[in-house]
Amino acid sequence: MSEIIDALNQLEREKSVSKELVMEAIEKSLVAACEKDYGKNVLVEAHMDRETGAITVVRKKEVVEEVENDENQISLTEAKAMDDKYEIGDFVEYPLESMDFGRMAAQKARSIIIQNIKEGERDAIYERFACKEHDIVNGVVQRFVDNTIYISLDEKTETRLKENEQVKSEHYKVGDHIKLYVVEVKKPEKKENKRKDGKDKKNNTGINIHVSRTHPELVKRLFENEIEEIQNGVVEIMGISRDAGSRSKLAVRSLDPNVDPVGACVGMAGARVNTIVDDLKGEKIDVIAWDEDPEVYIKNALSPSDVIWVQAYTEEQDGKQKKCARVVVPDDQLSLAIGKEGQNASLAAKLTGYKIDIKSESQARDLGMIIDDYDDDYADDYEDEE
Repeated sequence: MSEIIDALNQLEREKSVSKELVMEAIEKSLVAACEKDYGKNVLVEAHMDRETGAITVVRKKEVVEEVENDENQISLTEAKAMDDKYEIGDFVEYPLESMDFGRMAAQKARSIIIQNIKEGERDAIYERFACKEHDIVNGVVQRFVDNTIYISLDEKTETRLKENEQVKSEHYKVGDHIKLYVVEVKKPEKKENKRKDGKDKKNNTGINIHVSRTHPELVKRLFENEIEEIQNGVVEIMGISRDAGSRSKLAVRSLDPNVDPVGACVGMAGARVNTIVDDLKGEKIDVIAWDEDPEVYIKNALSPSDVIWVQAYTEEQDGKQKKCARVVVPDDQLSLAIGKEGQNASLAAKLTGYKIDIKSESQARDLGMIIDDYDDDYADDYEDEE
């Protein structure tokens, strides 16, 4: 039986399948095979020697005073006749030879072993990718089926980029390299890996790796991988909002007063941020300075528009306190502050957590809004321009 051990050792090396797992599967399969011949009510144990590979299968009967179940019990008198060592509660073991197994039982044993080996391979793949959850993986486009892109992550593992996780403006062809954000990695329910006819689906891993190109965290992870100051903890990402394929806003702060967080992320002449823009196929990125003062934070978040005045407040809506802000911008920058189809204002609102109402300076004056406490620095600059 040493050839079995050799085969299992090779399987463990080449397939990353635990030898112990396979041996346990063999033992279970032998018990299942016995149940095919003798019935499920019999007590059967199987053992595979971990060193030699020798297999022992025994049927067991409990020693009792009075037999009530012939299949699984033997009287003390009969047991004593076999060996005087037996007492009430002991088990008498009857070795079963492999010739007692029928052809169907052997097939069942083989199928269970194969099934357990496949499950072991899936477990190994799961362990390899579970640690990639909420991180970025690299893949290669393999094929297109309807609106789904099939992507190879390695020689054994393939995932699907579903239509709702794709950026509409991005276009790929077979062989293209692609960076993906891993939303979740999970083992599927067994029924998920079956076709309607009961056969296994052609899925080489059985692991469900949910990936995305639209998730806001993709942008965050790209910055974390690219910017050294973020990696070493000097610069911290405080928030992100995204309209995938079009524009993102990233709020950052520095834990070192000598390091400009926005400059660290943008780089000389935009070199650093442009690398990330390339990964996102041209998506625009506004890197802004986070501030603990919500009014300053909101002003920064509305970049690239200038802001004259911000008033942050809370109001009750549906029994809950809602964070709101009134914002005044120069007349000629109202469209810029709001953005095309409201994009800039929407992203700023998502980033800061405030519902933002933007008015031009003329509108604010017409509405009688208090504007005496305009941003003094901006007001001076604005008056100089006039």
